[in-house]
Amino acid sequence: MSALVMTLTGYAWAAMQGLVSGLTMADVIDNQEDLPADGARDILLVGMDSRTDAQGNPLSEEMLAKLRAGVSDGELNTDTLIFVRIPNDGSKAVAVSLPRDSYVDIPGFGKHKINSAYARAKFEAKRKLEEEGVTDPKELEVRSNQEGAKTLVETVEQLTGAGIDNYASINLLGFYDITKAIGGVDVCLKQPVEDSYSGADFEAGRQTISGFDALAFVRQRHGLLRGDLDRVVRQQVFMAGLARKVLSAGTLADPAKLNSLIGAVQKSVVVNQGWDLLGFAQQLQGLSGGQIQFQTIPVADTEYETPEDGMAIDIDPDEVRAFVERLAGKPAEKQPDEQAAAPAPGEITVDVLNGSSITGLAGSVSESLTGKGYGQGEVGNTDPRSTTVVQVAEGEEASGEQVAEAIGGVDVETDPAVPSGHVRVLLGPDYEPPADVAGSTEPAMVQQPRSVQPAAQQEPTGDAPIKADGVTCVN
Repeated sequence: MSALVMTLTGYAWAAMQGLVSGLTMADVIDNQEDLPADGARDILLVGMDSRTDAQGNPLSEEMLAKLRAGVSDGELNTDTLIFVRIPNDGSKAVAVSLPRDSYVDIPGFGKHKINSAYARAKFEAKRKLEEEGVTDPKELEVRSNQEGAKTLVETVEQLTGAGIDNYASINLLGFYDITKAIGGVDVCLKQPVEDSYSGADFEAGRQTISGFDALAFVRQRHGLLRGDLDRVVRQQVFMAGLARKVLSAGTLADPAKLNSLIGAVQKSVVVNQGWDLLGFAQQLQGLSGGQIQFQTIPVADTEYETPEDGMAIDIDPDEVRAFVERLAGKPAEKQPDEQAAAPAPGEITVDVLNGSSITGLAGSVSESLTGKGYGQGEVGNTDPRSTTVVQVAEGEEASGEQVAEAIGGVDVETDPAVPSGHVRVLLGPDYEPPADVAGSTEPAMVQQPRSVQPAAQQEPTGDAPIKADGVTCVN
């Protein structure tokens, strides 16, 4: 995140150099490339439920009480896992959440929840180090954490089919300090919540939160309609708000805020050795909130009973790898002459452009599609046209047919200008919307909010992708 929040101008650039020199580095990734050969940089961001700082120093009892961390049960879980894919040109970023309860293969340990990968490897490494005679608590903490991170990286690589190029982790203290340093993050809730487990106590509506409140916001899962999946969405909207706040001139142009932010990052963030953060920041100098999108991997069963780990989230690794490939602009692999099946609606981003003279038509159609679980893409106007058509990339006709049916049945055609994973809807005056696409009096360029289905009808991965250019209301 430290690289995502800096620009190349003036004080911010000088501060970035100071930040890099003071960061904690860990030897967790072997291969380092300035521009990854697969065309995109894949980064693993990790939120740690840790009672130490980045240097392995234990947090004080006073700070633990302030964080409401509670008494450690001996486990060190990774409460937040986000896979970030950024093209080599730095034009956009897609952040994909990996639910902490996803039931996966952990190399060397068998099938377990993904949030236990780090802890299992860490404690095994610590045991071996102690057998070798290492007694210094700080050294034990740092070296065993390094092995935990390596196993987590390997687990994510095996699950996604992608090679992780960079790694960054943040602990409870860092999350607390960073949100305080930037003056809080704007979030929005659909209804008030009160949860004694996380300490979350919020009114409905838009509000600015920081420190303990921010930590409670992203950690709550009890009392939410979809449990951990709703917590994932909470984390996504918070990260989107964090990126929006830090990328704003109000943070980067304020030396006091910037210094506080840098101090918090240095104290609590660990990144892999060899990551050229200055070069990376230069690569991303044009990134803005609207070019950062958050999604979640497809899930098969949110109430999967495991042999020894209790309830977990069952996922299909083949579906996850196909999903990640589409993020890189690659169509899912298929057999010769086999028509690819349409992916789940949540994996299709729909751009809706109005070429008619009907005011608000694009917004109404987009709202209808996001209500059915499709990802919201660009919503606006296009050159005047006489007919309505759905356009897709070559080989993704099934996605187009699915969207065409959802908006009432229109023609589908391929167009090389449509990005893989997207469907483009071009509306003409001939379009006759079905009953579930209501008329609108809103201007055509206004994006409409996503409608909310009853909890029993919501698909786990059916939410529209969250972007960092606005505040999305969530459960």
